[in-house]
Amino acid sequence: MNIYERFDPVFEAAGAAPALLCPGGQDWSYARLRGAVGRTATALTNLGIEPGERVLVQVEKTPQAVALYLACLKIGAIYAPINTAYTAAEVAYFLDDAEPALYIAAAPYIAAATPLATSVKTETLDANGNGSLAALAADATALAETVPRADDDTAAIVYTSGTTGRSKGAMLSHANLASNAATLCAYWGWRDDDVLLHALPVFHVHGLFVALHCAFLTGTPTIFLPRFDAKALLRELPRSTVLMGVPTFYTRLLNESAFNADACRNMRLFISGSAPLTEQTFAAFERRTGRRILERYGMSETLMNTSNPLDGERLAGSVGFALPGMEIRIADAAGRTLPADAVGGIEVRGPNVFKGYWGMPEKTREEFRADGFFMTGDMGSMDEEGRVRIVGRAKDLVISGGYNVYPKEVETLLDAMPGVEESAVIGVPHADFGEAVVAVVVADETVDKACVDAFLKDKLARYKQPKQVVRVDGLPRNAMGKVQKAALRDTYGDVFADHAASD
Repeated sequence: MNIYERFDPVFEAAGAAPALLCPGGQDWSYARLRGAVGRTATALTNLGIEPGERVLVQVEKTPQAVALYLACLKIGAIYAPINTAYTAAEVAYFLDDAEPALYIAAAPYIAAATPLATSVKTETLDANGNGSLAALAADATALAETVPRADDDTAAIVYTSGTTGRSKGAMLSHANLASNAATLCAYWGWRDDDVLLHALPVFHVHGLFVALHCAFLTGTPTIFLPRFDAKALLRELPRSTVLMGVPTFYTRLLNESAFNADACRNMRLFISGSAPLTEQTFAAFERRTGRRILERYGMSETLMNTSNPLDGERLAGSVGFALPGMEIRIADAAGRTLPADAVGGIEVRGPNVFKGYWGMPEKTREEFRADGFFMTGDMGSMDEEGRVRIVGRAKDLVISGGYNVYPKEVETLLDAMPGVEESAVIGVPHADFGEAVVAVVVADETVDKACVDAFLKDKLARYKQPKQVVRVDGLPRNAMGKVQKAALRDTYGDVFADHAASD
């Protein structure tokens, strides 16, 4: 069924109970959220949006943005969120690839993208929840009926990418979203008195599907912060019970002197994902608070795959066990299951695994085994008990602060920069961001961090830009001429060593 059909009766029953608790007292009840969803659904329908059509969304985190997402579900449209940090040049790709019936963004984004989006309808929604779409919704009568959808119908397209830099749209079905949300609620023991502390963005899987869906299935409140701020998080902890975050959240909390066991007195669960959590941060957090962070493992194509247990031992460096209904194996290149503790490719199969890449049937076939297992591209091992450890990523993906950075995209731009002969982009450990981007360049003496920053400023989102630039005489290569990035990571792996987690 349409996943919104699971949310709607919960929202109706919750009524005046708080849904989104926002700074400044601008709180939304479930009744208010439900009404906004219905009116936005009517506005979208009046704009001619049909079931199965894509709505490309690049908006700031607001309650109205959440209502827009749910409204797209309600009318059977396909929601395609993209990062608000993307430049107009980057957005051009998504406008071309997704072939959206509607592009919704703040007015400056629309203005920048208009030359690239002449055939696409546009509406605005800004950081205050205002704009042309909000005006259309305000004057609309709430749509009562939810458009029926089959379990396998696409609910959302979440863009990911490979090392080639070409983004791929992972098609997530209504059943994918519904099954994973129900599994997480049960596995993490979601309670009627839980209060979710939400400081994640809502344009990717973690903040939108994993976090909000747990609250929406149970009708529980969410403290809805517009962005991550360690001091704001610290203020809200005493009235929260669950925090979902990336490792950066926890390293920055540890840098706050007031963050201690008393600040966490009402918290029952700290969850970390989207990037590797270092064992140092895990240990420092436990020393400071007496609590162990629960690390889990997921990705855009599969939602959540594994989790450390709610009750039981949570081990540093492990992402836990396969979630109920999920199958995970560690396999060699031919897909043969490897013995316990051997390192190989992580492959998964289950109801949460996506249906394929939008417009890329050949790429979809390449990523699935004949028996239905999806090859994640991550490398890991599994012990005798079934605990999974991730040891690296086969495609040199960098995850910085929870965001994916694809080296080839950055390298292509750097190689075109005056004074640069060639480049190699790597990710190295960083206590705050999990990993940070480092550019190793063969270049003349005019090339430094400042000029790289200036060159990339309007070409790449800020989180993709190198935090360190190293100039060298040549890049290490193997006998086939391929750059040896592992050697570069070994050489420059400690460039951020002074950014140690506090405890």
